Parts: sequence; structure tokens; C-alpha cells
Amino acid sequence: MTVTIKDVAKAAGVAVGTVSRVLAKNKTVSEEIRIRVEEVIRELGYTPNSLGRNLRLNKTDLIGLVIPDITNPFFAELAKHVEMLASAEGYSVLLANSHDDPAAEQQQVQTLLGRLPSGLILVPVSESRIGDLVSGRNTVTVDRPLKGQTLVGVDNRRGGYLAADYLLSLGHRRLGYMGGPQMLDVARERYEGFLSRIQAFQQRHPGQSLAVQTVDGNFDYKAGEELGNRLLRQEHPPTAIATASDQQAIGLMRAAADVGLSIPDDLSIVGFDDIPLASLVLPRLTTIRQPLAEIARIALDAILNRPSATTECKLEPVLVERSSTRAWSAR
Repeated sequence: MTVTIKDVAKAAGVAVGTVSRVLAKNKTVSEEIRIRVEEVIRELGYTPNSLGRNLRLNKTDLIGLVIPDITNPFFAELAKHVEMLASAEGYSVLLANSHDDPAAEQQQVQTLLGRLPSGLILVPVSESRIGDLVSGRNTVTVDRPLKGQTLVGVDNRRGGYLAADYLLSLGHRRLGYMGGPQMLDVARERYEGFLSRIQAFQQRHPGQSLAVQTVDGNFDYKAGEELGNRLLRQEHPPTAIATASDQQAIGLMRAAADVGLSIPDDLSIVGFDDIPLASLVLPRLTTIRQPLAEIARIALDAILNRPSATTECKLEPVLVERSSTRAWSAR
């Protein structure tokens, strides 16, 4: 015979509503009653009808997470942190991969919303397709903005600035910058931050020779290798290159090896993100760290606390110095 919530209430000597509040972890229930009800639930083997309850409440204990590329270590790490934090709060995470495709993203978001999630964490690909779809929904975006939604990410301009400032402090005067897709705000902001530090240096030291070469492409390893070959196979290649992602930086390392350059003796490299592989490759990669665990925590807190107004939270990036960079002196 199926045990019902009424059976639990009768055995515990409380009202059905009290049992519901215990199940919902409502803090208005006294500790004594909560313990008594939970003991009865265990003794009777009662399992809540979560589907029916969720349909009545028009939500579930689910969090939707949509990322552009699960093979990108940055987004894989983000998913890991979101899942761990959500699980600790009693929520399950439904993960969807948009493959950086606006049409696929729209379909994935529609599918997730059909599961009645308590909230949606989204790294958006295209504002035009999903802006209206998530309007009025409990949505937080990470890394990339979406009009009308709360954004949690890092100060990308500051990160680009830190990379340029660090390489200049090491004495490098032939610099390269490898940017990401310029249609993305994060890529443009990192480049703008890098360029702003270069421009400030030129204004303060007008007599010093300073050469800067820039290229841009995707954030992945392949782009890093291809763009790296373009920068390094010149008569006077850069002595230091900052990249818009660690994946690009690691691809650049391969390009440097192909042309016979030693890192960091002949070429210094700075990445961006601090993915796990950055501290495993040799030489270990100097990079701009994004505090991913903190980004995930703030995004989840925003979902669970349902902020009433659109907000923007940009965290401070941190330069992590490892062995892919060194001071430069003219040779």
C-alpha cells in the first residue's frame, strides 16, 4: 500500500500542511516537530510525490545550465563548480551544450524551460534569438551579457590591462596580442584593456621604441597554433605574446616549438582563464586567472535568491606568474 502525506501527518500527530513545510525545509517549523515528522517519514518509508508538487508550484528542484562548448576546459570547469554548489543546496543541474550555434541554443533553452527549472544559468551565444525567450524568467548569465539579465563574470578589460602591464614590466618592447572572436564582448574587452595599457606606455615614454602586432580568431588550441605561426614566422617576431585564452596560449606554444623558439628564453607567453591544463603544460603557463568557483557561487546565489533588479557583478582577475615568461634584455 502506498504511503501518503496524510498517513505521515496522522502518525506524527500534525496537520498535512506541517508535513509539507517540513519537506520544503521551511524554518517556521519547530525543531521538535521537524524531528518527529522526519522520523515518521523514515519509519513509514514515505516518498514525496515531487512531480505533482512541482507542477502545482510551477517549478522543480532543477537548475538549467547552458554553455557554448563543453569541450572548452573553461566551460567544463564552470559546469563542475555549478553542479557541486547546486548539489550542496539540494538542486540538480541539467546541462545543455549550444555548440556556439544560436539555433541550437534556442532549442536547448526551450527544452530546459519545459522542465520547469527553478532558474537558468546561461552563457549566451545570440541575444537576438533568446532575449525574448528568457525575458521574465529567473535567469543569470555568466561570462557574456544578455540585455535585461543579471551578469556574473570577470573584469575583462582589467585582465587585458594586467597582461600588457606585466609584459612591459619585464622589458618586452616587441609585443603581440592574440585576440578572440571580436563579435564577443569578452574578446573585445580583453583587447581594449591590453591596448589601453600600451597606449598609456607610449604616451608616457614617447621616445621608446614599441612595436605591437595583433591577430584574432577563435579561443581554441588550433587557432593559437595557426595565429602563432603567423606572428612568429616574421623577420622580427614579438618577444612576448598575450593571448585571450589559455587554449590559444597552449596552441601558441606548439607554434613556437615548430619554429625553434624556446619558451621563455626566446618568447614569453601570457594566457587568460587559468584552466587546469595551464599549470600542467611545460613550461607552466603564466596567465590571467578568472575566479571560476566564485563566479559559479555568485551566479547560483542570484538564481536561488531571485534578485528583483538586473545587476552586473564583475570580479577582479588575478595575474598568476609561472615559468612561461621572463625578463627581456636586448640581445
